[in-house]
Amino acid sequence: MVTLNNILFLDIETVPQFDCYDKLPPEWKDLWGLKAAYLIRNKEEETVETIYNRAGIYSEFGKIVCISCGIIQGYHPAKKLILKSFYGDDERELLLQFTDMLKRWATDANKFLCAHNGKEFDFPFLCRRMIIQNIPIPAILNTRGKKPWEISHLDTMDMWRFGDYKNFTSLNLLACTLGIPTPKDDIDGSMVWEVYWKEKNIERIVHYCQKDVVTVAQVYLRMTGEEFIDADNIEIKQ
Repeated sequence: MVTLNNILFLDIETVPQFDCYDKLPPEWKDLWGLKAAYLIRNKEEETVETIYNRAGIYSEFGKIVCISCGIIQGYHPAKKLILKSFYGDDERELLLQFTDMLKRWATDANKFLCAHNGKEFDFPFLCRRMIIQNIPIPAILNTRGKKPWEISHLDTMDMWRFGDYKNFTSLNLLACTLGIPTPKDDIDGSMVWEVYWKEKNIERIVHYCQKDVVTVAQVYLRMTGEEFIDADNIEIKQ
């Protein structure tokens, strides 16, 4: 049985490693060209340059600029959601801070990670970027060599599928469906690269990422028959 206090809810925000295609080193231009050719096939209006803003969703071409986490403390009606974010331009540094926290928090086998589409995006992206940055992967994140029942990963999209893998359900759609306030009232994932590279507004990205964590937590509570956390009981740790 999963105890609410033993779940770390999280979300990551990623961007392309360079602000535009022209800044890519020659070798990486060739590699992105191969990737982009697959993405833009039969789309005459697109080019390898115009879709470079999508490079952030691929761990080989992108980087993490924010990881937001949330932990539930206490019990209804006084239970709280405590948020903490790791962010900045230095991906290695924020990953080191995040892994240090994770190692201190996940000290036993009863701890779980939860994200929306985490099994297909957040968790593997984190692991790949840690390998690229030469950072050991914390045990709770690492799935290598583990049997399915030994992996402590929860996924609200996976929960919503109920075994049906034909469709993708966005966090925004699922939140609206369940009557939970949408986190997409400012920016959405497709705008993060522009906010980061053009606006240079990392705080806006952090705020957006934290709202996603709150929404993931509320969705999980709704789907497991638990009471929502009141907005007044959401705290942000610096």
